[in-house]
Amino acid sequence: MDEQHKRGRLFVLSAPSGAGKSTLGEIIRRRLPELVYSVSYTTRSPRPGETDGVDYNFVSPERFREMIANREFLEWAEVFGRFYGTGRRWVEEKLAAGFDVLADLDVEGAASVRAVRPESTLVFMAPPTAGELRRRLTARRTESPEETGLRLGQARREIERRHMYDFLLVNDDLARAADEFLEIIQHGRGRAMSDTEDFWPQFFRDEALPR
Repeated sequence: MDEQHKRGRLFVLSAPSGAGKSTLGEIIRRRLPELVYSVSYTTRSPRPGETDGVDYNFVSPERFREMIANREFLEWAEVFGRFYGTGRRWVEEKLAAGFDVLADLDVEGAASVRAVRPESTLVFMAPPTAGELRRRLTARRTESPEETGLRLGQARREIERRHMYDFLLVNDDLARAADEFLEIIQHGRGRAMSDTEDFWPQFFRDEALPR
């Protein structure tokens, strides 16, 4: 294909809540500024320090439902009573213009993207152990104990669907995880999910995620 008309590639990064995917995404965007970040739509309220149009596009539930009806989402899902979605037109325009796009999505969103864009590259990130995930969620103090328990249960269900992903990142060292993610984006090389079965027994050894 002529380089001038080469389409961009879509990369999807997923991780359980508390695994650090937002921080990793910020590092990648600083180190690879030509990579375009897809800003999701959500009906949840902004957290302290979040900016509309930068961290998320914050919209009302009514507006979100209108966008669903108008087929304006590449994917969307309801998570813990709040809606999240990826704008279809924006992503399509960026890919057509030759830009690589990074989307930060949950497992349901990643599955939807894989169904409509099977050529996309799906990357799953996890902390080194389930116990470390519990510690990080508890330490950030942004959810109630009940919400933390729900997120830990959701994390197990997300991890059980890991096989649809192409690569695994283990966030035991954020700088190293960023290096590995850049290697995937720039060269298509990384820890293939099909080669990670030795990792998961160690991950679950402390039984920190509810069944």
